[in-house]
Amino acid sequence: MSRSLGVALVQHHAITLSDFEEHLRRSTAAHPEMTLWVYPELHLDTPVGSPDVERLARPLSDERFVRLAALAAELGIWLVPGSFYERAEDGRVHNAAVVFGADGDVHATYRKIFPWRPAEACAPGGEFTVFDMPGYGRIGLSICYDIWFPEHARHLAWDGADLILNLVQTNTSDRDQELAIVRGNAIMNQVWIASVNAAAPTGRGRSLVVDPDGATRMSSATAEQEILTAVIDFGQVEAVRAFGTAGVSRPWSQFRASDAPIDLPLYGGRITPTNWTPRRAETKA
Repeated sequence: MSRSLGVALVQHHAITLSDFEEHLRRSTAAHPEMTLWVYPELHLDTPVGSPDVERLARPLSDERFVRLAALAAELGIWLVPGSFYERAEDGRVHNAAVVFGADGDVHATYRKIFPWRPAEACAPGGEFTVFDMPGYGRIGLSICYDIWFPEHARHLAWDGADLILNLVQTNTSDRDQELAIVRGNAIMNQVWIASVNAAAPTGRGRSLVVDPDGATRMSSATAEQEILTAVIDFGQVEAVRAFGTAGVSRPWSQFRASDAPIDLPLYGGRITPTNWTPRRAETKA
């Protein structure tokens, strides 16, 4: 059974929900082979100027999420419409991503663990999030600055992610460094990473897709509006880990059961050799 997935990264500036619905209908009609549609960070929640986070934040029961779920079902796609300012039950505001399936259900939610401080006022989340796409594989969620912390991608990969979606709104001069970090995380963890940045004027663009060997499969060279389409071969993750990156290195096979645990003082924890191997999704059985 093929586990190749058509993914569309929509490099676009922030727009209203009504414009978003119209844009997505046109885009899916133009690219019917794409099953998963992914938009940048805060794509529907970034007004001109400094955002009033407290005013913009809404609970996940808000009507706009009902509209987005219905849109995914109407178009028969999986949809990650960027991230949002979410008002949690305890009153705190999070930068949160929501995944809608082609069935119109919410399949995953994720709160950004590493907000970009001091500029970002949102409260950090506390849980790593992966979800399964039946028949394909497992996908992990990452929002912008999360990718700068190697612990984040490593944990998603350990939790079985074959593909990490990195939703970005970088309009600062460090997008160059971010591109290197994306590729490095893909290589170190032997996973696919799709990093979708906002287009100008919201962001600096240059979205990209990197495969488990570290090769850039698709990329944008500009900050202009663009739809990047790519085919993700989930089976390549197993192949690279079995044969090694470039046919050489196999970091997920580093430890033997007889190896002593390695203390990690920074985390107050340890690497336990018998627990090192990534978990696998039931959908791959």
